[in-house]
Amino acid sequence: MKYLCLVYSNEELLHSLPESPKDSECMAYAQSVQHSGRMLAAEALQSVTTATTVRVRQGQLLLTDGPFAETKEQLAGFYLVEARDLNEAITLAAGIPAARVGSVEVRPVRQLEV
Repeated sequence: MKYLCLVYSNEELLHSLPESPKDSECMAYAQSVQHSGRMLAAEALQSVTTATTVRVRQGQLLLTDGPFAETKEQLAGFYLVEARDLNEAITLAAGIPAARVGSVEVRPVRQLEV
Protein backbone atom coordinates (compact mmCIF):
# COMPACT_ATOMS: atom_id res chain seq x y z
CA MET A 1 0.00 0.00 0.00
CA LYS A 2 1.18 3.54 -0.71
CA TYR A 3 1.61 6.04 2.12
CA LEU A 4 2.42 9.74 1.91
CA CYS A 5 4.65 11.03 4.68
CA LEU A 6 4.20 14.80 4.88
CA VAL A 7 7.07 16.53 6.65
CA TYR A 8 6.12 19.65 8.63
CA SER A 9 8.46 21.98 10.44
CA ASN A 10 8.78 25.54 11.56
CA GLU A 11 10.62 26.94 8.56
CA GLU A 12 12.40 29.53 10.70
CA LEU A 13 13.83 26.82 12.99
CA LEU A 14 14.29 23.91 10.59
CA HIS A 15 18.01 24.43 10.00
CA SER A 16 18.97 26.39 13.11
CA LEU A 17 18.45 23.97 16.01
CA PRO A 18 21.31 21.77 17.25
CA GLU A 19 19.28 18.63 16.42
CA SER A 20 18.35 19.92 12.94
CA PRO A 21 19.27 17.47 10.19
CA LYS A 22 21.74 18.47 7.52
CA ASP A 23 20.87 17.94 3.84
CA SER A 24 23.44 15.13 3.63
CA GLU A 25 21.67 13.21 6.42
CA CYS A 26 18.31 13.62 4.69
CA MET A 27 19.80 12.41 1.41
CA ALA A 28 21.38 9.40 3.10
CA TYR A 29 18.04 8.46 4.67
CA ALA A 30 16.20 8.84 1.36
CA GLN A 31 18.83 6.69 -0.38
CA SER A 32 18.48 3.97 2.27
CA VAL A 33 14.70 3.85 1.76
CA GLN A 34 15.27 3.92 -2.02
CA HIS A 35 17.66 0.97 -1.80
CA SER A 36 15.11 -0.96 0.27
CA GLY A 37 12.67 -0.70 -2.65
CA ARG A 38 10.06 1.17 -0.63
CA MET A 39 10.66 4.71 -1.96
CA LEU A 40 8.31 5.85 -4.70
CA ALA A 41 9.16 9.57 -4.58
CA ALA A 42 10.57 12.20 -2.24
CA GLU A 43 11.14 15.92 -2.56
CA ALA A 44 11.98 18.88 -0.38
CA LEU A 45 9.94 22.00 -1.02
CA GLN A 46 11.03 25.60 -1.49
CA SER A 47 10.23 28.15 1.22
CA VAL A 48 6.59 28.67 2.14
CA THR A 49 7.05 32.25 0.92
CA THR A 50 7.06 30.86 -2.65
CA ALA A 51 3.68 29.12 -2.21
CA THR A 52 0.48 30.10 -4.00
CA THR A 53 -2.85 28.78 -2.79
CA VAL A 54 -5.49 28.16 -5.49
CA ARG A 55 -9.23 28.16 -4.81
CA VAL A 56 -12.19 28.15 -7.19
CA ARG A 57 -15.44 29.55 -5.76
CA GLN A 58 -18.55 29.94 -7.88
CA GLY A 59 -16.44 29.63 -11.00
CA GLN A 60 -14.03 32.38 -9.90
CA LEU A 61 -10.31 31.68 -9.56
CA LEU A 62 -8.92 33.01 -6.30
CA LEU A 63 -5.17 33.09 -5.69
CA THR A 64 -3.49 33.77 -2.37
CA ASP A 65 0.22 34.20 -1.84
CA GLY A 66 1.53 31.79 0.75
CA PRO A 67 0.19 28.63 2.34
CA PHE A 68 -3.45 27.73 2.86
CA ALA A 69 -3.48 28.60 6.57
CA GLU A 70 -1.38 30.44 9.09
CA THR A 71 0.39 27.83 11.18
CA LYS A 72 3.57 27.51 13.20
CA GLU A 73 4.69 24.59 11.04
CA GLN A 74 4.74 24.48 7.26
CA LEU A 75 4.92 21.65 4.75
CA ALA A 76 8.62 21.20 4.08
CA GLY A 77 8.61 18.10 1.88
CA PHE A 78 7.26 14.62 1.41
CA TYR A 79 8.11 10.96 0.98
CA LEU A 80 5.81 8.69 -0.99
CA VAL A 81 6.57 5.16 0.17
CA GLU A 82 5.34 1.63 -0.33
CA ALA A 83 4.69 -0.15 2.97
CA ARG A 84 2.88 -3.37 3.84
CA ASP A 85 0.79 -1.60 6.52
CA LEU A 86 0.46 1.53 8.64
CA ASN A 87 2.93 0.24 11.22
CA GLU A 88 5.68 -0.11 8.61
CA ALA A 89 4.83 3.36 7.21
CA ILE A 90 5.10 4.81 10.73
CA THR A 91 8.48 3.14 11.18
CA LEU A 92 9.68 4.72 7.93
CA ALA A 93 8.30 8.12 8.99
CA ALA A 94 10.04 7.89 12.37
CA GLY A 95 13.36 7.54 10.54
CA ILE A 96 12.92 10.79 8.60
CA PRO A 97 15.59 13.09 10.07
CA ALA A 98 13.30 16.16 10.10
CA ALA A 99 10.94 14.35 12.51
CA ARG A 100 13.39 15.39 15.26
CA VAL A 101 12.54 19.07 14.81
CA GLY A 102 9.07 18.93 13.29
CA SER A 103 6.42 16.33 12.60
CA VAL A 104 5.57 13.79 9.92
CA GLU A 105 1.94 13.15 9.00
CA VAL A 106 1.42 9.63 7.59
CA ARG A 107 -1.57 9.11 5.32
CA PRO A 108 -2.60 6.20 3.15
CA VAL A 109 -3.00 7.06 -0.52
CA ARG A 110 -6.55 6.56 -1.76
CA GLN A 111 -6.91 4.95 -5.15
CA LEU A 112 -9.32 6.86 -7.35
CA GLU A 113 -11.98 4.80 -9.04
CA VAL A 114 -12.22 6.11 -12.59
